[in-house]
Amino acid sequence: MRFNGVLTSALFTSAALLGSVRADVDIDDGAEASSTTLSESSTSLPVEKPTFTPSKIKAPFFEQFTDDWDSRWQPSHAKKQDSKTDEDWAYVGTWSVEEPHVLKAIDGDKGLVVKNPAAHHAISAKFDKKIDNKGKTLVVQYEVKLQNSLECGGAYLKLLRDNKKLHAEEFSNASPYVIMFGPDKCGATNKVHFIFQHKNPKTGEYEEKHLKSPPMARITKLTALYTLIVNPDQTYEIRVDGEKMKNGSLLEDFTPSVNPEKEIDDPNDKKPEDWVDEARIPDPDATKPDDWDEDAPYEIVDTEATKPDDWLEDEPTMIPDPEAEKPEDWDDEEDGDWIPPTVPNPKCEEASGCGKWEPPMKKNPEYKGKWSAPYIDNPAYQGVWKPKKIANPDYFEDKTPANFEPMGAIGFEIWTMQNDILFDNIYIGHSIEDAEKLKSETYDIKSPIEKVEDEATKPKPSDDEGPKSPLDLKFMDDPVVYVREKVQLFIEIAKNDPVEAIRFVPEVAGGIGVLAVTLLAVILGAVFGGSKASPEIQKAADKAKKAAADAKDQAMNAKDQAVDAAASGADKVQSEVNKRTTRSSGPAE
Repeated sequence: MRFNGVLTSALFTSAALLGSVRADVDIDDGAEASSTTLSESSTSLPVEKPTFTPSKIKAPFFEQFTDDWDSRWQPSHAKKQDSKTDEDWAYVGTWSVEEPHVLKAIDGDKGLVVKNPAAHHAISAKFDKKIDNKGKTLVVQYEVKLQNSLECGGAYLKLLRDNKKLHAEEFSNASPYVIMFGPDKCGATNKVHFIFQHKNPKTGEYEEKHLKSPPMARITKLTALYTLIVNPDQTYEIRVDGEKMKNGSLLEDFTPSVNPEKEIDDPNDKKPEDWVDEARIPDPDATKPDDWDEDAPYEIVDTEATKPDDWLEDEPTMIPDPEAEKPEDWDDEEDGDWIPPTVPNPKCEEASGCGKWEPPMKKNPEYKGKWSAPYIDNPAYQGVWKPKKIANPDYFEDKTPANFEPMGAIGFEIWTMQNDILFDNIYIGHSIEDAEKLKSETYDIKSPIEKVEDEATKPKPSDDEGPKSPLDLKFMDDPVVYVREKVQLFIEIAKNDPVEAIRFVPEVAGGIGVLAVTLLAVILGAVFGGSKASPEIQKAADKAKKAAADAKDQAMNAKDQAVDAAASGADKVQSEVNKRTTRSSGPAE
């Protein structure tokens, strides 16, 4: 890819100013291989892989994506509703059930795979009968394998509310859900979502409750196991790879809180006009001292200073550049008399200074500035005014938020920049023991094999080895590579959505901003600059205008390519908030 010289220069300036604007998130899976023999074999014999055998575990919903999977799962081709924009997004992303192509651990073990990058995907499976966890423990567990890692996208699931709409319409982001759980990553954002929709017992309306301080997701090509346990005593627990990462109470750890405040500020209470809320005031009895001179200057001439002996008073501070040469294409009649640029006088660097000597300034010892009265505690201070409290008319108390609404289906509704995300071994039921047994039959077998194979296939560390992703680049490591890769990533995303490109690669957007400011300064200099130097400035302005025209043509070409991509069915990249919406933007039912 070729770069316009002005753009590249601006990008270097921007990158140096901005520094590293994206957090480098390096997630260590933190687990060691369960077998020393397996670890040692990574350098000798290949690991023998077992063959997939379906589990005999029973549950309200249990999925291992066997050959009859398509009788249960239905891809959605609905339009994605977005209440924040007028645009509709189609679920054009395709799905496949296949074995992993990265670090396969069990022969014949297949999973549900996201096939398209930068696309909206939606698929769902209805339960044989609704799942009602009232008075029961709810366990949700599934595996996620990020075969191409994950830079920006979601890998979470939704448990959908059992109602008439669920059975009458295609699954979409507007389908009411009960629980959303799973990993989500984009830039510095990295978390395991746990969101549930709570029904207001007074109004019947639903409100999302988000877990505060959720744990971080495991961003690795190894299989990760995510487990959510909600107990009848209103407590929850989140495990990642079988390790407890977060636990607490549904009544305390979510925002907005399940139950509103009993009392609220009285909206009709007004602060009295004579209320004194100034804690300190100027001392009314203080007077300016007679010797206080407000007109005394801050600095005065240092009358005791003397001119240094080596001061060169007859030497100018700037001289014509002796190495400058008149350009060959300079026309005196057309461009005016050529004047060489000036450079600092080298003689001045060897002496204390050049030119006319003037005594320096020093701080005026008599300076006091404008007088103001000192502050004292206000004897009339009444404190910070607060409205009186009244009973909250919307107050209610739900002591059992863990009694979720009945669930009728499971769905994956995601947007992601990376493809080949694999889901497997989905368990939704009421038995922690069965979930742990499933883990021992699946995850505990494949995880050590994957780790051994991953270790064996890793390239040997090398000082010359570069980052595998543009997001891993650092400006100071290699400025040329940094600028090239960042601009290439910016252009690729901008072909689909310029707004997303600005948010995802702000370094390039900042570089373009620097270029715009530089161009404006050049043009203003050409219009309002000096007479003798104006032809030279005008040439620079003409070059800058040409660069701007070229940039505009490139932008128009990118726009045309975006239109072509949309016409061919390729999905656009939407902004992180609008495109990867994890909640229903339609009305809750």
